Amino acid sequence: MKTVFGFDMETDIGSWTPWYHGFAEGTQAILDILKKQNITATFYFTADAAQKNPAEVKKVLEANHEIGCHTLYHETIGDPLFEIPSAVPILPEEVPNRIRRATEEVEKVAGIRPVSFRCPRLWGSTAVTNALEDLGYVSDATYPMYFYRKQLEPYHPSREDWTEKGDLKLVELPNFADLSMESKDEYGRDLDQWPLFRTESAQALMKHVDGYISFCEKRGVEPFICFYMHPWEFAKMPEGLLHYGEGAVLPDPFIIKNCGSYAKEQLDILIDMLRERGSEFLQARKVKVK
Repeated sequence: MKTVFGFDMETDIGSWTPWYHGFAEGTQAILDILKKQNITATFYFTADAAQKNPAEVKKVLEANHEIGCHTLYHETIGDPLFEIPSAVPILPEEVPNRIRRATEEVEKVAGIRPVSFRCPRLWGSTAVTNALEDLGYVSDATYPMYFYRKQLEPYHPSREDWTEKGDLKLVELPNFADLSMESKDEYGRDLDQWPLFRTESAQALMKHVDGYISFCEKRGVEPFICFYMHPWEFAKMPEGLLHYGEGAVLPDPFIIKNCGSYAKEQLDILIDMLRERGSEFLQARKVKVK
């Protein structure tokens, strides 16, 4: 079994705030855990996060982790899977320039050009994968397994339909979902197990990982696990109404539940449990298609 840990380096509480108050604390906590566990991961920076937090970019590089890209400002650049207020996607013809600009800005801060990408919310598209291919990216960790439920392993996407196998050099990494379950959600979101490791526990998440491992083994497929997490999950986040600009938002309670010390503890336990199952930990750019 191969496992990729991907950390989406964005504003606190995702796209619901413009702040980076917990960014430094959370990033350092992740780095400490990965160092203790002697594994490396991929950190997907929005260009805005990299520009406003260059010290954290440097820390990630010095720890020998991979620097990836996560758009300019955490904007929607792919096909929406369901409606979210204000999450209107940019036009497909705008995608190549948007990714190019984001890539260049992350490169300016990091000093190296990112070759791994992930779309916000796991909302990708054929326009995105084609643009990544043309820009020389080697991996895209966007495919939402919970929604499409077709691809179980890393694959080369088609230039006509990114959810199908094709002849692009780009490697598409499916994000973990427990397909051994029967979904009760119209979009399959209950199959996607983020952020169960901190809202419940690492053990609760591993039950779903084990279910998925069995699901793959029955189909003769080597299990591949790609996680997405965020630095703000590893720092205490504010509760209640979040006011800024000309209004306020109230995130669902699960979004910030147990952020901070409990999340740190559970990530450490999760890595131990994955290692017990013989997992090999890889950076996104190192994943190959069989």
